[in-house]
Amino acid sequence: MIKIAPSILSADFSRLGEEVRRIEDAGADWVHVDVMDGNFVPNITIGPVVIGHVRSCCSLPFDVHLMIAAPERFVGAFSEAGADIITVHVESTGALEATLRHIRSLGKKVGLSLNPATPFSAVVPHMGLIDLLLIMTVQPGFAGQQFMHEVLPKIAEARKYVDDQGLGVEIEVDGGINKATGRLAVRSGATILAAGSALFSAGDLKAEIADWKRLR
Repeated sequence: MIKIAPSILSADFSRLGEEVRRIEDAGADWVHVDVMDGNFVPNITIGPVVIGHVRSCCSLPFDVHLMIAAPERFVGAFSEAGADIITVHVESTGALEATLRHIRSLGKKVGLSLNPATPFSAVVPHMGLIDLLLIMTVQPGFAGQQFMHEVLPKIAEARKYVDDQGLGVEIEVDGGINKATGRLAVRSGATILAAGSALFSAGDLKAEIADWKRLR
């Protein structure tokens, strides 16, 4: 069954603790946390302090997506704050392998992400070090963007590689995901859907998540 990871970027930040509890009660699998620094991407969101405060409100895995420059500087802080999966961008650091190994040494699951314009070949040398490949289907930085259909072949390429190599790497997609685009991503090989606006605007979040889990 497909995993659903609602992104709190689209949550009501004035009651963030309630929002993550609502995600859990609605049957989500993970909480997706978009961290932006105003440098790697043109937006600023939250840091370890906020994650640490809401961590106690929810028992779901926190899927922390670091859209920040030189993430190796902050991996330890996000680990201590309660991240369960820490994902960094292949484009964000010149010390990528060391950063991935550091995340693993902290006892966390290791994620690697790539932007829409970055070819899958850029992450191939690191696929044996990760648990999660996060493929961006919009330009990272802002919620509410349109899904980029031209990324679908990359998802299929990643799926074929993972299957051919017998890797236990999950493939997550993030950006412009709704029920229609989520179905396209799943058919291309994604196993985890990160979505914000489409889920948080649903009248019945529990029913919506249940529907998404059955996408084929």
